[in-house]
Amino acid sequence: MSEAAQPEEPAGQLPDRTAAPATAVVVGGGLAGITAALALADSGVRVTLLESRPRLGGLAFSFQRGELTVDNGQHVYLRCCTAYRWFLDRIDATALAPVQDRLDVPVLDAAAKAGRRLGRLRRDPLPVPLHLGRSLSTYPHLSLAERAKVGRAALALRALDLADPALDAQDFGSWLAAHGQSERAVEALWDLVGVATLNAVAGESSLALAAMVFKTGLLSDPGAADIGWARVPLGELHDTLARKALDSAGVRTEVRTRVTSLSVENDNGRWSVQVPGERIEADTVVLAVPQREAHDLLPAGALDAPENLLAIDTAPILNVHVVYDRQVLARPFFAALGSPVQWVFDRTEASGLRAGQYLALSQSAARDEIDEPVAALRERYLPELERLLPGARGAEVKDFFVTRERTATFAPAPGVGRLRPGARTKAPGLYLAGAWTATGWPATMESAVRSGVGAARAALGALGRPRDHLLGLYEEAA
Repeated sequence: MSEAAQPEEPAGQLPDRTAAPATAVVVGGGLAGITAALALADSGVRVTLLESRPRLGGLAFSFQRGELTVDNGQHVYLRCCTAYRWFLDRIDATALAPVQDRLDVPVLDAAAKAGRRLGRLRRDPLPVPLHLGRSLSTYPHLSLAERAKVGRAALALRALDLADPALDAQDFGSWLAAHGQSERAVEALWDLVGVATLNAVAGESSLALAAMVFKTGLLSDPGAADIGWARVPLGELHDTLARKALDSAGVRTEVRTRVTSLSVENDNGRWSVQVPGERIEADTVVLAVPQREAHDLLPAGALDAPENLLAIDTAPILNVHVVYDRQVLARPFFAALGSPVQWVFDRTEASGLRAGQYLALSQSAARDEIDEPVAALRERYLPELERLLPGARGAEVKDFFVTRERTATFAPAPGVGRLRPGARTKAPGLYLAGAWTATGWPATMESAVRSGVGAARAALGALGRPRDHLLGLYEEAA
């Protein structure tokens, strides 16, 4: 029976744990896989989670560098990221990654004629779109005429229908130009937000994804864009606490375990998952790995056009890490204009640094820099930090290093929407999850969790298992 034909479970019904438990294998221990495993286990499914790396968390993880605990990159989320907020609550980590009381983004312009100039993007306790009115009207990085045109473009963006498939074929940059946005307005506002969330500049971004970001984050609810980030290392959330939640839910978690093949047993229709030295049978499989790895594991006939997975391009993110001998930044983060620097975060406390200050620079859309030598990056970014932060000019750099995620996200290029598959495949019992699947969101932690929710809900429907605990979340995530 298809999922659409499955009756919904009565609200509040608990899983029937007296029946023979259904079994599932989740391949991939990133946020999508962890979410799917927890959602399945919460409905009484016996779950095995397999991850090829030595830790969970996918591309949002931590590692040790001497006494420092380093996140591979700075990850943030917004108040409108309801699925990721559910995930934090599910692993008992909400207090460790709080959200701002009210959106407030300091924006430094290093190229201002009168020297370094500070502006702020913040909201007032007013309804949309008035909540940003005062901030935009006084934003010093745009002229009065540019601010007025930004307001008109925002209203036009708000009127777009996200369900219109034609939006995916257009690029955001052309749409902005057609709506009177200057190059300066794109740099100082649209790309300031868009590059960080989409991992691409406006001219290389699908209008559908850009409209989704701005409509949901800035034009839906006054508090939707309030920013949250982990005040502890990401590994504490996505590995330590996630594994504790999985253990409590009865999930068998195996790391350093690479799946080599998937197949269906002809005699009983169950799935066979092959790993080195073991073959695991299951009623259902959730494939929660990157798109190219998924392509290699998918059995023949599982998708109508499996080659689409290989056509989903990837985009890199570069992270620059600097440890100073003293405090050089007094605020938790800021964004920069007129500089190669994009966003800078203070990670001193989270890293465990005892003296000095540790700053992490998140550089999205970094295709031109991702393979540059560390020495060249040091020569570029240290003077820029001195331009932006007067306190850095006399400070000693105790450490400088970079982390590179060459395939950090899928590229949100025009046309990518038609390439992203949904959770269901044509192979009964096989489901897909990952930020690259058709969640409607760009490649974010929110998209990853939503994909895990969608895959689990589809699997539970086919298994006839309770899914009322996901119903409201799924409706929000759909």
